[in-house]
Amino acid sequence: MNPGPSADPAVTDLLGLLAYAELGSFFRLADDAALAPTLRDKGRLASLAAEEERRYERLRERLVERGADPEEAMEPFVAPLDAWHARTEPQSWVESLVKTCVGDGIAGDFYRKVAEFADTGTSALVEGVLAEEGRGTLISGMVRAAVHEDPALAGRLSLWARRLVGEALSQAQQVAAARPRLAALLADGGAGESAVDGAGIGDLASVTRLFGSIADRHAERLEAMGLSD
Repeated sequence: MNPGPSADPAVTDLLGLLAYAELGSFFRLADDAALAPTLRDKGRLASLAAEEERRYERLRERLVERGADPEEAMEPFVAPLDAWHARTEPQSWVESLVKTCVGDGIAGDFYRKVAEFADTGTSALVEGVLAEEGRGTLISGMVRAAVHEDPALAGRLSLWARRLVGEALSQAQQVAAARPRLAALLADGGAGESAVDGAGIGDLASVTRLFGSIADRHAERLEAMGLSD
């Protein structure tokens, strides 16, 4: 981890990517809150949505501190993240919860690993923004309750979770190909642009290897939801 502030544009890319991801999470959780079957679940999910909005604001403020325009930093990631969400459109409220737990969780693990090679302040911010303690427990509990009420859901949701992992890997590879300096941050341990080859292609193999290394967290999330891989 680098000890001090960094002007590395790869860090700006990382913050822009996370900011847009958090903004999307806010809207999705707000929608989930509206569709929740009980007032208790509506209130809980609305609180989570509000927390996502606060996390987005923290990332936006960090970009401004770095002298970056937040909207310009987010813009390169609008198309790939929107495409990911279009490919993984849930067909039910509980599928949406699984997507939040699995899809956002896997992506968060990936972003957290990349942030380890950023400056100390950015790494700490990303770690805080991606903290799952309350959200993960609450959402996995909702899914587990739904599966307990209708055990037939378990198999379908397990297949859905497996698909989400594959789509998350595809999304990360697309982002890395489009923003090679971000892939370089991971591939070269923070050495930045030096890890990008002459064709401007980042080390996509590093992205794939990293996804393999975070499989344990994925298994834990499935278990918490009462699902199996």
